[in-house]
Amino acid sequence: MEILTTLRPKLLLCLSAVLLAACSAGDGSNTTPTPGQGPGIGGGHEGTGILPDMAIHSSAFKGDHYSGSGQCTSCHNNLTDQSNNDVSLGTDWSSSMMANATRDPYWIAKVAAEIDRHPELKGELDDTCSRCHAPMANDAAKKDGVTFEIHGENGLLSENNPYFDHAMEGVSCTICHQIEDNGKLGTIEGDSGNFSVQQYENQSDRPAFGPYADASGAYMLAQSQFNPVYSAHITTSESCAVCHDLRTPSVDGAGHVVSDSAESFFPEQMVYSEWKNSDFQVGGSQEKNCQSCHMPEVEGSMMLATEGGGIERENFSRHTFLGPNTVMQTMLKNYSTELGIELEPELFDESIARNREFLKGAATVDIVSSAIKNDELVTKVKITNLAGHKLPSGYPSRRAYLRFVVTNSIGEVIFESGRLRDNGSLEGVATDTLTTKYEPHYETITSEDQVQVYEAIMGNTDSAVTHTLLRATHYLKDNRLLPAGFDKQSAPDDIKVAGFAASDSDFDAGGDTVVYRVPVSDAGGYNVLV
Repeated sequence: MEILTTLRPKLLLCLSAVLLAACSAGDGSNTTPTPGQGPGIGGGHEGTGILPDMAIHSSAFKGDHYSGSGQCTSCHNNLTDQSNNDVSLGTDWSSSMMANATRDPYWIAKVAAEIDRHPELKGELDDTCSRCHAPMANDAAKKDGVTFEIHGENGLLSENNPYFDHAMEGVSCTICHQIEDNGKLGTIEGDSGNFSVQQYENQSDRPAFGPYADASGAYMLAQSQFNPVYSAHITTSESCAVCHDLRTPSVDGAGHVVSDSAESFFPEQMVYSEWKNSDFQVGGSQEKNCQSCHMPEVEGSMMLATEGGGIERENFSRHTFLGPNTVMQTMLKNYSTELGIELEPELFDESIARNREFLKGAATVDIVSSAIKNDELVTKVKITNLAGHKLPSGYPSRRAYLRFVVTNSIGEVIFESGRLRDNGSLEGVATDTLTTKYEPHYETITSEDQVQVYEAIMGNTDSAVTHTLLRATHYLKDNRLLPAGFDKQSAPDDIKVAGFAASDSDFDAGGDTVVYRVPVSDAGGYNVLV
């Protein structure tokens, strides 16, 4: 009997963003959830017009504390590398999720849902959720002693709000380049949006921290009232930890806050801590900082500005902010009018293409062995995480899954685990049928309604599944693929493995091994596709 094995040595795990679960589903029941299977959920686009279109903002504003990206792109766009590739800072950034953090419709809906379920915590939600998604607006309003909200007729999302332009810039130039190294970066005191930007009476005293020690800033200072200042922290992972280690408070079923300190908050995302516990940390065997992967350096040297003179620089990091969220970028492109985005669709297309190419290096899938014994095709599949953090990482609505297909000699599918439906749900995955259940972690898969899904499932104070962030106190399941060097036995509680994966000896630093057992006849050959 012949076995035809199809192997893709650089295959990206199928990445799926559960875009509706956290917004549409409330808390689970108070019954401890049982992992199970089901046929999936429906869905579809209902059309526009539910909410008014968002306004287009001005990126050319000058504020007392921050300025828009337009003040920077006047000199830092139209840049090319030695191969004449466009590496303009503003162009690269404009189609990234950083630039569109405030227009992200998933974030907008999620914040609204959390406020709807816990209106008594509206003030805390408006503050916490805008701190990293609309940081300039949040911080400028606080410095000015002005209270604010995100939604509403005069909220940050409305052009009626005086900080609207600040908000719609998302995570922009003069926020990242003004965050100071106050000794708390990379610590619990400095994460969750607890960045520090000094307030200056004289705008010309405002720094723009950068990686070059011999910066000549006279022209930039005259044009923008920001002075380029060297600071090593801008190139460290700790500068990213400010928002990518993020903890949120927890409430019980009665709405009472049960977390009384930052240490007891729920670890919503801990990307920095995952990295710090991997071989990619400073001093690790594969040392790389966040910027090395997500802001890759341009080859050779180049001019960083089109005005004001200056010298050619090496080791320039592109402001592409590479990442996995091409689903959201596609939505931003397709609904640009509704979301108030004034950007050429081609720029989103280019960014999406870059990100998809980037993701090809996130993991490898290898068929270790495949053999037939006693009328059963037994295939061992090894998944290796090449990222410097868990895969997937970030907000816990993200998931990756393994698709495994067996066809016979005439191309008929005789077994398929992980089939993606047209509506984005997965055949056989429990969560896609009933949001109070979740798919367990598997060591061995023997049925099509068993799917290996790498994900984090939030649990509430009653140890039931929850899709409400404020109700989350811990993870019922966290089998996201571990980075190389990660010790799941000694990992801190905030990033520990949860669920069946904790006892799976093949789920370890750098990846996972799954065994598939498929009944077969003794006639013909079989093709295995992973």
